[in-house]
Amino acid sequence: MIHRFRNLRKSDAVRRMVAETTITADDFILPIFITEGSKLKEEISSMPNYFRMSLDMISQEIEEISKLGVQSVLLFTKVEDDKKTDDCREALNEKGLMVRSIQRIKSLNPNLIVMTDVALDPFSPYGHDGIVRNSKILNDETVDVLARMSELHAVAGADFVAPSDMMDGRIIRIRERLEETGNSEVGILSYSAKYASSLYGPFRDALESAPGFGDKKTYQMDYRNRLEAIREVVQDVKEGADIVMIKPAGMYLDIIREVRNTVTVPVAAYQVSGEYAMIKASAINGWISEETAILESIYAIKRAGADLIASYFTKDVIRLLKND
Repeated sequence: MIHRFRNLRKSDAVRRMVAETTITADDFILPIFITEGSKLKEEISSMPNYFRMSLDMISQEIEEISKLGVQSVLLFTKVEDDKKTDDCREALNEKGLMVRSIQRIKSLNPNLIVMTDVALDPFSPYGHDGIVRNSKILNDETVDVLARMSELHAVAGADFVAPSDMMDGRIIRIRERLEETGNSEVGILSYSAKYASSLYGPFRDALESAPGFGDKKTYQMDYRNRLEAIREVVQDVKEGADIVMIKPAGMYLDIIREVRNTVTVPVAAYQVSGEYAMIKASAINGWISEETAILESIYAIKRAGADLIASYFTKDVIRLLKND
């Protein structure tokens, strides 16, 4: 034999020396769920050991993740049912929970990168990402609200707004609104290729935002399509997206690689709630090693080409790296 490939696998030290893919704490975005109320830290039933918390409980969380080295958080808020309206006006409340959350977190750690979810499903009685009329999700009317919502988050102190709605033309309108209102330094992380996936159920449990009718296939992408994802991503970059996101991650590694090979902006991927729940459930039942499965899934996403990974395993991965 001339080539003995096992020579590069013979010890942990050698394997680490020649590893092609590396991950650090800087690669991660930690999703945080915030709810109204006080002294609340509620475990999400379909996401074991993941919590929805009231704003008065957030200081402990921010202290913990700051010590761990988490650099970025992505905020989601659970809206009370009596504030959900057809026009989603709570999304534009200057004293709403999202605004207060941004301000509170920035006061606790000004250096933490705060990203905010920009979509209307938490504010809609229908659980859809846009304004609904006659059972149809309206594109252009929704885009106008999303732009105003983005401005509100920017003024409150967000570093990036993250539109997750998949409406056409929303990135250019958000970019224009940010420029027009003196918020040009606020970035846009666009969910550019968000698929209509079966893996969002636990997330919808967390925010109680499941669709009240139908599904989201008229605006989220068809999982049978690959080239369409490239068109969506390229268009978002042209419209001013600073970072593009593929969601979900684990079943869409081919899309992550295609996008990474196509664009020069940073590429993010979202390891979604269903991916988290599957690993957790399998580990709880003793079917797999949780730690090994977590790391393997994260390395696969990074190997596929993701620069950034939004994951509910963020804290677990960073602790595993520190103990490695």
